[in-house]
Amino acid sequence: MSRPAPLSGFPEWTPAERIVELEILDTVRRIFQLHGFASIETRAVEPLEQMLRKGEIDKEVYVLRRLHADVDDADAGLGLHFDLTVPFARYVVQNAGHLDFPFRRYQIQKVWRGERPQEGRFREFTQADIDIVGRDSLGLHHEVEVALVMAEVFRALPCPPAVILVNNRTLAEGFFLGAGASDPQAALRAIDKLDKIGVDKVLALLRSEAGLTDQGAAACLSLADIRTEDTAFVGQVRALGVEHPLLDEGLAELAAVVGAAYARMPGAVVADLKIARGLDYYTGTVYETQLVGYESFGSVCSGGRYDSLARDDRSSYPGVGISLGLTRLMSVLVGRGLVVADRSVPTCVVVAVSDEASRQLSDEVAAALRSRGISTEVAPTADKFGKQIRYADRRGIPFVWFIDAQGQHSVKDIRTGEQADADPQSWSPAARDLTPHVHLTDSTVASQPATQSGTQATKETAS
Repeated sequence: MSRPAPLSGFPEWTPAERIVELEILDTVRRIFQLHGFASIETRAVEPLEQMLRKGEIDKEVYVLRRLHADVDDADAGLGLHFDLTVPFARYVVQNAGHLDFPFRRYQIQKVWRGERPQEGRFREFTQADIDIVGRDSLGLHHEVEVALVMAEVFRALPCPPAVILVNNRTLAEGFFLGAGASDPQAALRAIDKLDKIGVDKVLALLRSEAGLTDQGAAACLSLADIRTEDTAFVGQVRALGVEHPLLDEGLAELAAVVGAAYARMPGAVVADLKIARGLDYYTGTVYETQLVGYESFGSVCSGGRYDSLARDDRSSYPGVGISLGLTRLMSVLVGRGLVVADRSVPTCVVVAVSDEASRQLSDEVAAALRSRGISTEVAPTADKFGKQIRYADRRGIPFVWFIDAQGQHSVKDIRTGEQADADPQSWSPAARDLTPHVHLTDSTVASQPATQSGTQATKETAS
């Protein structure tokens, strides 16, 4: 059989890379749970009619169909979910009678999009979401909360510093209407493409599709240039001379979010008024996240407020959420060599085998170590000890255990060459050697700015 070709857009990590991913997953779960978010998992498929109402995503949905499906097939009209927010909204409505509101959930699952694969964009990828959903109302302070929880995640991860950029869809819509747009959603979509197609093409779209005059289009571009760590953006927007009631409402909401975030974690959440988000279900605050020094890579975490996504005959369920694109983050951390794992396997100790007749003794040592939580494997062959040491070294395993002809035990730290007598019933390694560790490479640390206000180096673009 010839070597199979990889499928573009469906990443598969090496064991060492998977250790990096597991470190991220464990950190994300720990912090989400620390803030009281409950874990759920939803089905992989949703009705197409539900998914296709949520924005510019119709060309990216994978349709579910059996190979020999007929017209009446039960799977007709189903597709693989393209994010976790739409399934979550359906889950809330379906289970509202069993949930306590506001409901706080986290969800870590794979999603699928029929995108053109490239760096950071995949057809199958993992997202990690948190959302807070209320019944009929949801306080603005939750929009601060989800952003700061995710900021805490980034500060705990082995990755470059991250900044969460925030805007408000009501603010943007009010400004576009005040500037004379006949179609504010077209203006929003045009501004969302600013980094992709450039100023001149966006200006053309603002005039041709949003109905703006040259002056109005220029004002919209000036709005997109505004970026501040605190509430100074309010005065800068007012200075543009555009007025509209929705603009007043959106400015007040964004000022409340940015002001509260700045008071608690300065620099972690920054107002950036070009952030738009392409999905139509967002109604207020929207988020995107950049890694400092790697802004050209784009957003690795995004989300926002949605007021109308979930409703039944009696209630609406407004929510706010933010989604970390785990696979997208992995692609920059691993793909650009920014992080490494110190070993490719969980094993802490390899028990050497003197000869096959004594393998049972090695197995007994391994069992004793494992009973105390020390990841251990027995050497696969009774080669010369030098080869058994090299077996451990190639995998980054720090210790090799030996049993001599007299039945005496010793353990060797192959990193330092030190070897000492040891008892399998009581010996333990240093705590940091028990499990693999992931850390930034020296080049990553060296490339970071000397200071970064509010950051420390220590919802694929999501939803």
